[in-house]
Amino acid sequence: MKFWQKVATTLALAAGLAAASPAFAAKGPQIDGAKNDDAVCTRCHDQSEKNPVLSIYQTRHGVKADTRTPTCQGCHGASEAHVKNTANTSVRPPVDSFSAKGKNATNAEIQTCYGCHNSGKRSHWAGSAHEKADVVCTQCHTMHTANDRVQNKLTQPEVCFTCHKEQRAMYTRPSRHPIKDGKMACSDCHNPHGTAGEKLMVRDSVNATCYTCHMEKRGPFIRGHQPAQEDCSLCHNPHGTTTPNLLKARPPFLCQQCHEPATHQGRNASLTGTATAANTAARGCVNCHTNIHGTNNPANINNERTMRR
Repeated sequence: MKFWQKVATTLALAAGLAAASPAFAAKGPQIDGAKNDDAVCTRCHDQSEKNPVLSIYQTRHGVKADTRTPTCQGCHGASEAHVKNTANTSVRPPVDSFSAKGKNATNAEIQTCYGCHNSGKRSHWAGSAHEKADVVCTQCHTMHTANDRVQNKLTQPEVCFTCHKEQRAMYTRPSRHPIKDGKMACSDCHNPHGTAGEKLMVRDSVNATCYTCHMEKRGPFIRGHQPAQEDCSLCHNPHGTTTPNLLKARPPFLCQQCHEPATHQGRNASLTGTATAANTAARGCVNCHTNIHGTNNPANINNERTMRR
């Protein structure tokens, strides 16, 4: 009998622990997850508002057991005028942070977020392109929802395209990276919070960023192509083009931006000592020069060309 009593007690204890576990908790905003100070705010601010706030308890900003979790006042300030509303107006005074507009409000908002988010990928925010453009965190991020659109690879591009409309148009062109397919996102190449390199690239240079995926183009090669080694964007537009392979222009016009004028590369293309051949008459550079990014072909050492064997 004692054995079955122990079994029953064990099962009851396990059931109680499971019910208390977040994995078994009912989905949806949990007001019980709020810290004590939040109760003052959640008396009015709930899921009935245009921008519901209780979903924040499903995010990292609302984990009660985490001592780093901020309260409402941790981000919005004490906001005593807003809470007390001594004038008894129908519209309460604004909260201390994340309500006003203008340059001063912008700095205040950023400093509030930067109080916690100031390391790692965000350590280069000061002086970055977005910081200079007075972009604030809330223009890209939504804190009171479990689904921050800029953190989702499928929805992130639309957040970026809100400002970068030229890039939105480029991604409708025939040759493009698979952004629309959800296989890539802007943050795969760019760090919006700032970088030590140019163009907010996630690596130190344009080429280093491209080599993250296109490792076969890295080299080193016995015979390299100087533009390819210097900057991939000299020939390619990563945001999309109307020509294949993200090229800025079709060969030979792209090639002739550097290799013109000259007899071999010019309008009347020919090879020394030979008549104009069919493959050069049409100025088809890539008919012979197939390894544009570089080659290890020993036969190219003397003539310094990136030609196929």
